Parts: sequence; C-alpha cells; structure tokens
Amino acid sequence: MFDSLSEKLQNVFMRLRGKGRVTEADVNEAVREVRLALLEADVSLPVVRDFIGRIREKALGVEVLESLQPWQQVIDIVYKEMVALLGQQQAPLNVASTPPTIVMLCGLQGTGKTTLAAKLGTFLKKQGHRPLLVACDIYRPAAIKQLQVLGEQAELPVYALPEDQRKGPPTIARMAVEYARQHANDFVILDTAGRLAIDDELMDELGQMRAFVQPHEVILVVDAMVGQDAVNFAEQFHKRLALTGFVMTKLDGDTRGGAALSIRAVTGVPIKFIGTGEKLDAFEPFYPDRMAQRILGMGDILSLIEKAQEAVDEKKAAALEAKLRENRFDFNDLLEQLEQMKKLGPIENLLKLIPGVNNKMLEGMNLDPKVVERRKAIILSMTPQERANPTIINASRRRRIAAGCGQSVHEVNQLLNDFERMRRMMRTLIQQVPGAKPNNKLPSARKLPGALKKMSRGQSKGWFSRQ
Repeated sequence: MFDSLSEKLQNVFMRLRGKGRVTEADVNEAVREVRLALLEADVSLPVVRDFIGRIREKALGVEVLESLQPWQQVIDIVYKEMVALLGQQQAPLNVASTPPTIVMLCGLQGTGKTTLAAKLGTFLKKQGHRPLLVACDIYRPAAIKQLQVLGEQAELPVYALPEDQRKGPPTIARMAVEYARQHANDFVILDTAGRLAIDDELMDELGQMRAFVQPHEVILVVDAMVGQDAVNFAEQFHKRLALTGFVMTKLDGDTRGGAALSIRAVTGVPIKFIGTGEKLDAFEPFYPDRMAQRILGMGDILSLIEKAQEAVDEKKAAALEAKLRENRFDFNDLLEQLEQMKKLGPIENLLKLIPGVNNKMLEGMNLDPKVVERRKAIILSMTPQERANPTIINASRRRRIAAGCGQSVHEVNQLLNDFERMRRMMRTLIQQVPGAKPNNKLPSARKLPGALKKMSRGQSKGWFSRQ
C-alpha cells in the first residue's frame, strides 16, 4: 500500500538532501512535486490544496533549528502535516460500560464486510474478549454460510436464524444482542447487507437497525481500491448513519492509497483499522503516525516489534539463546524458528518496516516463500537423530534425504552449509551483549540494505538468495 506515493515522496526528499541550503525556490519545487504525487495517488483535490498550503506556509516561515538541517526540517513539516491529515492519534473502539459492545459494520457489496467481521472478531479474541458474529445479511446468496465458515475457522460463535425462522435484519440484530447478554459475549459484531450502490431501501434498513440496537460503533467498511468514489460513499453513509469510524480494506492491493488520505479529512471520522491481506490475521489498528512514517520511508519499528511479540514465545526464545551460547542449535530449533517466521507474514513486508529500506533496495531480491518451504521439506526428510545431530549426516544420508524430499543432493548440501554458517553467525551475535569485548560491535543499521542487496545477488548464501 502507498508504494507509488511513498516512492515519489522519497525522490522529492532525496533531491533536497543533496542541498546544503534550501531556498524558497527549492521549497516551491518540492511542494509542487508533493502536490503532483498526492494527486496521482488519488487524494481528493480540496484535501491536497489544504495540505500543500499548510506545508508551504510552514516551510517558508520556519526557523532552522540547530539540531536539524534545512531539508530535514522540510521532511519534518511534511510528516507532522501528514499525521494531522490521517487523524493525529489512533482511535480505539468505543467500549460499552455494560457489555456487550455492539459494532455495526456497513458498506457496499464487495468491500469485504463479512470477512472483516471475522477479522475483527479474531483481533478481539486475541485481546481476551468473547465476540459474537451475527449474520444480518439475509439477501446475498451464501452470505450466512460464508460467515459461519469464517467463524468456524476463527473458532468464533456465529448467531444466525434458520431459514424457516428468518426475520428482518433489525429484528435479528436485536435478538442477537439479547443472546449475547445471556451467553456472556462482550462484543456483538453485526454483518449487515450491502448493495451495489447506495439506495433508500438500504439506508432505511440500516437506519432502522441502528435505532433497534443502538450500536456503540457504526463502522463503514471501505474498499481502498475504489479510490475517490470511496470518499463520496463515505460522505453519504455518514450523513444518514452518523458513522463512528472506518475500516480500510484491500490496502495490500492498492499502491496509491489516496482514499485513506482523503476520507478522514473530508468526513472528520477516524480510520480505526486497516485490512492488509486475505488471511484472518491480516488486520491491524490504524496508527496515523506509523502510517505517515511508512509513507515517507521512515520505517515502522513499533509495528515490527509488535508483530515479533505476537509471533515469538519468550520462554522458547530464552531457551534458544541458551542453546546458541552452548552451540547446541540444531535442525529442530531451525524448523521451529521457520514456523515462527511464517507467522510474521511476508518477509518483504517486514523489511519495509525497517527505516531506510525502500522499494528500490528490494528490487531484484528473490523473496519467494517457496524457498523456505523447500528447505523445510529437506529438514522434514531427516530422521530425528539427524535433525538433533547434523554432524552425522554423511554422503549416503544426504542422498537418502534428497530422495525423500524430491530435491537434489546439491540443495541438501547447500542447506547444510548455510545452516553451519548461520549457526556460527548467530552464536557470535548472541555473545555480543553487555559483558563481551568492547570492540565487538553489531553492524550499523545503515549497512542493512547493502547486506540485503548482496544476499539477493547471490554474493552470500541465504534463505532468500536466488536458487
């Protein structure tokens, strides 16, 4: 998401960076380039005008701080204005003082409401809540079945009336809320019907449902790929339903992201969550400051840390550290680490969260997850003794392992060589903690992109080097 906009803005700042002194002409040129980048990203024209006006005014009137160079201050101004544009602070869900909290999801057909209901339920479940999914879409064929299947995948309860007892959506919603009270569900997520376009019948039904259950959250699910039409739909829904928040879906499929930058400024309603993929865990709270950092190429270390905390078991991590110190790291440990890495998501998405790593640096890299899967297959072809003690893997064992996983002996040899190299490197890094020799330093973060480039060109063997 935002790849196109991010690349253009970073190019603007790169040109400023080469100047020891930033003149008014430089600022005007930079502002013009930022304006074009925003318009190409499908950001609303009135929003662009206000945004650019504030940047130009502040950039020309600012006093240069001693701690910052002029070009750094221009970037700082753009960053702060973008955070303000996106909503300043993360907007949490409004929680009822007396459970259950009722969340009503609405939107047009095809925006992903039903999947989003399951994603939100999964997110709340991870936080210790007991959400109930409610099938209020009785019009779209298989909508109820889809929600039931998703609920089964996420291990979440789904409230749906049998076809012979089916009532109107507002009545179903009210019955579901009562059911949630009786079964100690603290969140009720209403999956409502959509239409291909906004019409009075749809809005009247949603308005009636709002009056029946008085939800604490009325959230519009917006398809980011629709572009400026999404902003127009959002305005109309807000006028009729008094929205409390937005969820942007399919941001992984849109490199522009202009709707996300426009919708908050046009309606005044915050974006609360974003959907970044098809899986149930591809869902996260929307943080304006973190999103602005990503767009401007500053990385997003906080999100990276949070992803790692979700995927990594602290006790297992401590045990792994002890094994590394004692040089007892084996293929069983590696297999477990690969599974944890899989939970973090695509490696290219993780790398983009690191400051200084941009799309150009990732060009030419083979980040195909199938490479990892092939190497996992080799490990699984080993016997328990071989995984626990790799030193016993001789030539005949290597041939047997290769035959067992359908790969070449060369690939088995490469895995064994890479494993030994990685084990030595990890042990060295683990030893470089307080108490180690003072001249042993970890590589500078600035050298990371170069190391990635080397790996991608095959100059150093690795899990994602070209095969």
